[in-house]
Amino acid sequence: MNLEYKYLLDGNFHPDSRVWVYQSSRIFTVSEALQIEEMMTQFIHDWHSHGVPVKGAAHLFFGQFAVLIADETATGVSGCSTDSSVRLIKEIEKNFGVNMFDRTNLAFAMKDKSDHYRIQLLPMTQLQYAIDNRFLSPDTLYLNNMVQSKQELENNWIIPIKESWLAKRISFANSVS
Repeated sequence: MNLEYKYLLDGNFHPDSRVWVYQSSRIFTVSEALQIEEMMTQFIHDWHSHGVPVKGAAHLFFGQFAVLIADETATGVSGCSTDSSVRLIKEIEKNFGVNMFDRTNLAFAMKDKSDHYRIQLLPMTQLQYAIDNRFLSPDTLYLNNMVQSKQELENNWIIPIKESWLAKRISFANSVS
């Protein structure tokens, strides 16, 4: 899997555009991904805040991460319009039998023997064990779904564990970089 995604982001969106990243509990099949992309495209087309169209974008990255972007320099996003985006994600959960709201499952981009990446999920409770037993290293790429702006999505979404908020929660004493 190729981790390049930035070229898919619309350059006409302000760097401070709001971002929401929802991680699926599993990768979607190609058929499911096409259906989800259609749902997300329709949602963006219909997305309004107090009757005004939201300048928005939606992406399904790596077949597992639904990313919504709203450029609030064009139109502010109200609570109701945010709620409508949550309803979309809940509809995806229901239609495809996945969990999109579990923030305790962490995602890592792991290289295989042929230097291709695959997404590996790990419960947060097992993070220290994975570090101590060298399944993960400080340089392992972490998908930081807590990013909140387009600029953060571009620069801080896929980062080494040692540069993420996780570094403060774990010890690298027994690991090798």
